[in-house]
Amino acid sequence: MQITIGDIAEEATTITPATKCEDVYTIFKDNSSMEGIVVCTNQQPVGLVMKTQFYQKLSTKYGFDLFMKRTIDLVMNRETLVVDYSVPVAEASALAMQRKQDNLYDYVIVTMRDRIHGIVSIKNLLMKLAEVQVSIAKYSNPLTGLPGNFFIEETLQEVLAYEKYSVLYIDIDTFKVFNDTYGFKEGDELIRETANIVSETVLKNSVKSSFVGHIGGDDFIAVIPHYEHEWICKTIITRFDQMVRRFYSDEELRKGYVQAISRRGKLEEFPLVSISIAVIQNKTRSYLSVKHLSKDAAKLKKRCKEIKKSVYLTLDDSLEERYSYMSPNE
Repeated sequence: MQITIGDIAEEATTITPATKCEDVYTIFKDNSSMEGIVVCTNQQPVGLVMKTQFYQKLSTKYGFDLFMKRTIDLVMNRETLVVDYSVPVAEASALAMQRKQDNLYDYVIVTMRDRIHGIVSIKNLLMKLAEVQVSIAKYSNPLTGLPGNFFIEETLQEVLAYEKYSVLYIDIDTFKVFNDTYGFKEGDELIRETANIVSETVLKNSVKSSFVGHIGGDDFIAVIPHYEHEWICKTIITRFDQMVRRFYSDEELRKGYVQAISRRGKLEEFPLVSISIAVIQNKTRSYLSVKHLSKDAAKLKKRCKEIKKSVYLTLDDSLEERYSYMSPNE
């Protein structure tokens, strides 16, 4: 499950812009561990008062006499970092680190539906970010860095509750022959390149809840919270078919196959590697479990394998396959 800034937000102490500075001074004095106060109008953040900066203003020449009887809007910081509670911790951390040096340790203000939800200190934000990164590294595929089966299972469980979704099961056809023929180094490179293509296509300019994972070996999975899968599938196929050409000789590309020893111990002709994408959606049917969804995916992947070119298939409402494909030569 993705950790959001809202998951680690703490309750914020709030005041209005009309609050007197002497009242803010009293709040800080009575709460020594408090680092900041959020200034709100109708529960909407309009500023922030961090204790250190507030005390610095008061300590300037005539500062105490100048500000104590006046309202806090004269000294509050209006350039605050305000993020929605749904923003991932990693994204919020990146935004926090982009602030000016003087405001680097200010609270991150968290809102829900544009109203104050809480605050997150930089200390807590960085601690949670480190925790998330360790968790990601622990459960990610070491070859591609993509989320592995632990996160894939969690994501699929969440996906079942989406109003709309398309799950793309992706694998490389005749990869074993390629790996045996050209070696593990080339095989690993092919998998990494495929991971890059899938990730860039699915995640670039996509919605936040899109997901790409590496099941293992030459198998990948992608999730998009809508039904507009065709452009994604066609782009993956086009880029993959172009990318794999560099692994073969001109003669192999011309022939369209390679010769390799089969499992029966005979020299046989095998097609060049291609990519298969089985698309499962809740457009015309609902899935009550990941097992049910995976069963349809397995059926569709088997049909993909029967087509000796890069292909994507979907299921229509009668469970019959609809498909489009692009060959490496088209």
